[in-house]
Amino acid sequence: MPTKNLTRYALTAAARGWHVFPLAPNGKTPPRGFTAWQHRTTTDPATIRRIWQRPYNVGIATGPSGLVVIDLDQPKYDEQPPPQWNRPGIRDGADVLAALCEEAGQPLPLETFQVRTRRGGLHLYFTASNGVTLTNTQGGNGGLGWLIDTRANGGYVVGPGSHVTDEHGSGTYEVLHPIPPAPLPAWLVEHLRPAPLPPQKPVTVPLASDRRGSYIRAAVLGELDRVASSPPHGHNNALYLAAVALGQLVAGGELNATAVTTWLTEAATQIGQPYREAQRTIASGLRAGARRPRTVAA
Repeated sequence: MPTKNLTRYALTAAARGWHVFPLAPNGKTPPRGFTAWQHRTTTDPATIRRIWQRPYNVGIATGPSGLVVIDLDQPKYDEQPPPQWNRPGIRDGADVLAALCEEAGQPLPLETFQVRTRRGGLHLYFTASNGVTLTNTQGGNGGLGWLIDTRANGGYVVGPGSHVTDEHGSGTYEVLHPIPPAPLPAWLVEHLRPAPLPPQKPVTVPLASDRRGSYIRAAVLGELDRVASSPPHGHNNALYLAAVALGQLVAGGELNATAVTTWLTEAATQIGQPYREAQRTIASGLRAGARRPRTVAA
């Protein structure tokens, strides 16, 4: 696909107020070396023209764009529905959403911006509800159901115009319904609203009590507090920065990577970060921190 088309799509998304960043050519993840994408999204046309001089795909950061995207997927080869969705007429994510709408007595929310994904699925774009912070969901794990994912704060989607090739095939993300995104229906907001968080408990950090150990312990507790006290829109950002800082100490031999991952995961899940998303963010931060090892004087 010509670079100019990808540039045009990135500029079009930015003109809608959507924050974009590059994805690898023919891929769905940021290109090698483009770390911490959450901090590097943009709506600036000059920046977009400079970045998309290369044939990058387009990523759209849903959180800063004020979007919630419902991803209605197709089953993979030989994939069977779980028992609760093993019923007549349920073949893919669109069928699951239709069943949910019927059960709730609500119309199908199709009058909104739509993108056909490269495997024949559907992205439904909605504007986020004020006063309610939604995060990402996958399937029925706190989400809507089989073959339905949602992307909101802390997430992104592959944008229109992007072409993806992998082991599952090749295809382009195409706009089907180019109208402005509709507000996310209230009944879906309630369905996706995160469950109340349990009371926070202090994370136990068993480290030596000598001067050196006290310094490291203070550094760890400071980073855990960074995560615990982060604002709703900044949880993932704070977690990444904390992982980078502690990753430097891991690379310097001062801390154990498994222990750091456990501490940060516990802190992140207590503030509502999805477990798998937190694990990915921590791993990315530890890798970045490893490039600048830090030690503590005895």
